[in-house]
Formats: sequence, C-alpha cells, structure tokens
Amino acid sequence: MLNLVVVFVGGAVGSLCRYWFSTLVSQRFGNSFPYDTLFVNLVGSFMIGLIAGYVMRFAGTTWGQLAQEFFAVGVCGGLTTFSSFSLQTFDLISNKRWVAALINIVVSTVACLAFVALGWMITCR
Repeated sequence: MLNLVVVFVGGAVGSLCRYWFSTLVSQRFGNSFPYDTLFVNLVGSFMIGLIAGYVMRFAGTTWGQLAQEFFAVGVCGGLTTFSSFSLQTFDLISNKRWVAALINIVVSTVACLAFVALGWMITCR
C-alpha cells in the first residue's frame, strides 16, 4: 500500500511540475514550436537518468525501491512518459542490444504518431 501512495504522490508532483514548466516555457518562447513539451521531455529524461544511477547504489533496499517508485515512476511518469522510453532505450543500448533499441525507437515513434493520427481521424469524422 505504501508503494501506491508513493507513486500517487510522486505522480501529482510530476504533473504539477509539467503544468508549471509548460506554462513558463510557453509564456517565454511562445507556441510556434512545442518548446514546452520538448523542455519537459528533456528535463524528465535527465531526471530519470540521474535517478536510475542513484537508485543503482541502493538497489535491494527499501529506501532505493521507494525512491525509484517516487521519482522514476511517480514524478517522471507524471512529468513525461518519454523519460521512461528514453531510459529503456538507453538500457537496451548499454546492453549492446542495438537491434532491439532501434526497433523500440522506430516502432515507438512511428506507432505513437500513427495512433495519434488514428485517434484524431476517429474523433474528427
């Protein structure tokens, strides 16, 4: 039960950070390019890299597990799911699973864009 609460609270923090960062970046740079989304994806990807490295030192401990759930799953998940994609792809590359990494990059990018288009077409008819 504690794990659920930790993820829930972390997700709330991440979602609020996404809203705050997005608003701040949009006000500063405008909406001619999705700078706000790019920014939160970059911040989230950097954060999850820091967290993954930090948690590795405490693997197997209750503290390490709770920190991973709060920050990586909760905060970064609420901030951006792109950070999870980036960490998983980095893990594949680190393990020299080049084909799997390339498949993950191409399929995730193409399929997600296709599903956005499909959802758009379904609702716009």
